[in-house]
Amino acid sequence: MNITVHPHIAAILLTVAGVLGVSESAEARITAASAFAEAPKSVLPLLDNNTRLDMVDYFNSGMSTASTNNFGGKSRVTDLSDMRLRAEMTDASTYEFDLLPASSGDTLIAVISTVATPAPDSRLSVYSSDYSDNLTSAVFSRPTLDEWLTAQGKSDRSTVEAFVPFLLISYSYDPSTQLLTLTNNTRRFLTDDVYDMVSADLLTALTYRWDGKKFVKQ
Repeated sequence: MNITVHPHIAAILLTVAGVLGVSESAEARITAASAFAEAPKSVLPLLDNNTRLDMVDYFNSGMSTASTNNFGGKSRVTDLSDMRLRAEMTDASTYEFDLLPASSGDTLIAVISTVATPAPDSRLSVYSSDYSDNLTSAVFSRPTLDEWLTAQGKSDRSTVEAFVPFLLISYSYDPSTQLLTLTNNTRRFLTDDVYDMVSADLLTALTYRWDGKKFVKQ
């Protein structure tokens, strides 16, 4: 049986299909650059949106031009791909925006902020694609001191606690392998004599893999 569709109805159906297609396409087009440009001020307070767009344009044009941030310092994008953007915020701090494909079909945004004094120390936050939800606690648990101790360190914990007042840990994510690497920078702020006493007690790095739902320690 042949069914004839009224031209006006056919046009409406085509329009709806087109809108749905554009919506799905727009969601699929999220990039590290757009995540950087659209981050709310609470996530990236040093830069307004226009300055961020200028920074991306400068990088894509092969220019090393720095942009003035809200504190009067200089900021620039130093690395950019569809899945990852890295920017120098100040002389002593960087931000990294990484896209995390989620098993739910969404794309999450990982933001790694790193301060370089007295040694690099990072903070990781994970957001929904529109930044409406902070999902960090659901997808990542910052390792405790116990997780940084070697077998020897576990039996010598009191020595570590006595000579290491805190750990400074830098983070880096590789979208191609979906590995998050945490590097222990304790060596860089302890004296040689003190570090020699605890070097065998502490791990130098920890690795986590993104499995589509959370970061799993390897």
